[in-house]
Amino acid sequence: MEKDNKHSHVSWKPGTLIYPLPAVLISCGNNPDNYNLLTISWVGTICTNPPMCYISVRPERHSYNIIKETGEFVINLTNEDMAYATDWCGVKSGKDFNKFEEMKLTPVKGELVNAPIVKESPLCIECRVKEIIPLGSHDMFIAEVVNVQADTKYIDPETDTFNLGAAKLIAYSHGHYYKLGEEIGKFGWTVQKKKK
Repeated sequence: MEKDNKHSHVSWKPGTLIYPLPAVLISCGNNPDNYNLLTISWVGTICTNPPMCYISVRPERHSYNIIKETGEFVINLTNEDMAYATDWCGVKSGKDFNKFEEMKLTPVKGELVNAPIVKESPLCIECRVKEIIPLGSHDMFIAEVVNVQADTKYIDPETDTFNLGAAKLIAYSHGHYYKLGEEIGKFGWTVQKKKK
């Protein structure tokens, strides 16, 4: 009997293939002399109350010691307008370049952390490190979200909600950047009662 290969699977070696992921710019430093940017996709939410998230950083990265010493960083979501800067900041080192100046991005001191936000980012998440867990190639920085700054042009004044779709966020998937596609549903749409 012939095997139907149309829907079969093959085993690969274990790897980090959970995609797509956000492509974010991490800003760090506690004064303009040591402000830096780092592109990361190993980032995510880990708790709602209190709001907590994580980033995973290789210890050899220039930003690693800055974040470890200051205990603060900002997760800046990126959009299509920031795609070039997002990639560039991931392949160049802050030891060799002032990334804010090179990419013409604007650092603005956070409201509750000393690390800067990226003014051009649609959403900036101010974080304070609670724990650092060595894991192997990366160390995980577990952090509490202490403040969020949103660009007012993406806030609907009538509903006071942030329109993520209008922000044109980008995602990272296995070495490539992508625009987010059109909405196909919303949380709970499968059980939502239909209006008569």
